[in-house]
Amino acid sequence: MATNQKSQHVIVTGGAGYIGSLLVGDLLRLGHRVTVLDKLLFGGDSLINYLAHPNFHFHKVDVWEPRALREVFKTDSTPPDAVVHLAAIVGFPACQAVGREVAWRYNVEATQNVFEQASELGVKRFVFASTYSNYGESPAGELVTEESPLKPQSLYAETKIAAEEHLLGQQQNGISPVVLRFATLYGISPRTRFDLIVNQFVLDAYTKRELLIYQRGYSRSFVHVRDVVGSIILGLQAPEKKVRNQIFNVGTETGNFRKDQIVEFILKRLPEINVRYKDLTFGGDMRDISVSFDKIRRELDYKTEFTVDDGVREVLHALQDGLIKDPYDERFRNAQFIVQ
Repeated sequence: MATNQKSQHVIVTGGAGYIGSLLVGDLLRLGHRVTVLDKLLFGGDSLINYLAHPNFHFHKVDVWEPRALREVFKTDSTPPDAVVHLAAIVGFPACQAVGREVAWRYNVEATQNVFEQASELGVKRFVFASTYSNYGESPAGELVTEESPLKPQSLYAETKIAAEEHLLGQQQNGISPVVLRFATLYGISPRTRFDLIVNQFVLDAYTKRELLIYQRGYSRSFVHVRDVVGSIILGLQAPEKKVRNQIFNVGTETGNFRKDQIVEFILKRLPEINVRYKDLTFGGDMRDISVSFDKIRRELDYKTEFTVDDGVREVLHALQDGLIKDPYDERFRNAQFIVQ
């Protein structure tokens, strides 16, 4: 990770979450000033270790409020240079649970509000967290690229596409939006999630000694949460001409797996578990997709450091060593429902 960059003041919305709580630590280590804006829907334990850092600042706010950023910077004399917008209702199950109106409010309207206020504050870089769910499926099994047609199969993807279109359609005061479409995340962070496929599989295999897997042959793309943090930092540091109004898929082709292949990584460490497979069709996210990550590798020299096997080992060790006492607690998942 580069350390010779000029220090910036970075706003991180949703900074107490799965990605944000890890990103904050790396930004502070790189010498940046970090202001986190978060509603603390899942609590704020993930930020406690940063409180004593002189460059860390926190505000409990709802970024959907049209004046949220303006109010914060009435009392903050250091203008922000960049925004990383992570705050959202993340995932198909969570969006289904709250419904279209609420999902649209927090995933689309909030993004519009934050971007408008960031522009007024003179922010130069706006990094937006999106998803490869936007593609829906791979035509004829081909790798999808940033130029592939978007075929959202969930409310979550619909909201992210709408937010992307708004950001990339703006020409405001020199602010440079960059869209990062993340693959499915896995791994441990200060606010770990157990409603993601790899993490959930490991949890159920370890605690229940069995797995029930739906959509066995469906392909997904996977990326470690630490590698996602690395992509965000690249999005902040890269020359403007490389990222302005650009979309990048975030992950690695070596992270394209079928669900039954993910199970094999778990069986290597927990060979005695019982695995059952079941077909399922339902009105939701039925992605069957493999992704190309050539653009981010070529344009930003992006490289991932972790594999799915690393993630399985990491999550299993955290559970075996008792580092996460109650992994089924609701604060470790964005929604109770997950289709395995």
